Amino acid sequence: MNIRVFALTALMVCAVPALAQEYKAGALLIEQPWSRELPAGLLGGAAYFTVHNTGSQADELVGASSPRAQKSMIHVQSSSDGLMPMHHAPALAIPAHGEVTFQPGANHVMLSGMEQPLKAGEQFPLTLEFKNAGKVEVLVKVQPADTQASHGDHSGHRGGLAQP
Repeated sequence: MNIRVFALTALMVCAVPALAQEYKAGALLIEQPWSRELPAGLLGGAAYFTVHNTGSQADELVGASSPRAQKSMIHVQSSSDGLMPMHHAPALAIPAHGEVTFQPGANHVMLSGMEQPLKAGEQFPLTLEFKNAGKVEVLVKVQPADTQASHGDHSGHRGGLAQP
C-alpha cells in the first residue's frame, strides 16, 4: 500500500510541471498564455498571460506577432475622466522584480485579421518581443468563451479592431 501511495504521489508531482505553461526569456517568465473562443464571424481576439520579471533591470514588451493574425497589437487600459478605455501602446513596461498581467478587461495583445475564429481546444503560436530579453515564442491555448469572464472585456472592440 505504501508503495502505491508513493508511486501515485511521485506521478502527481511529475505531472504538475507538465500542466504549467511557462516560457523563459532572459530574466522574464511568461506564464499561462491563453485566449478565448470566438463566435463565428468574429475574426479578432486577444491573448492573455502574466509576465514576471525576476531581474534587477526593467524590460518592455515592444511587440507581438502571430501567424494566426494579420495584426497583433499591445493594448493597455488607462484612466481618463473616470473612464477606463483601452488603446494601442507601442510598448508596455515590465518592472524589475515585478509582474504585469494581461487579462480580459485590461492589458492584452489584440489579434485582428484572422482567417478563422478561435475555437476552444486549439492552440496557436504567439511571438512576444521584449526590449532587453528579445523574442520568445509562446503557445496560446484557446479556452471556452466563458473562461474568466469580465464585465469590461472588449466592450470597445468590434471584429478585432479598436473603436474610437
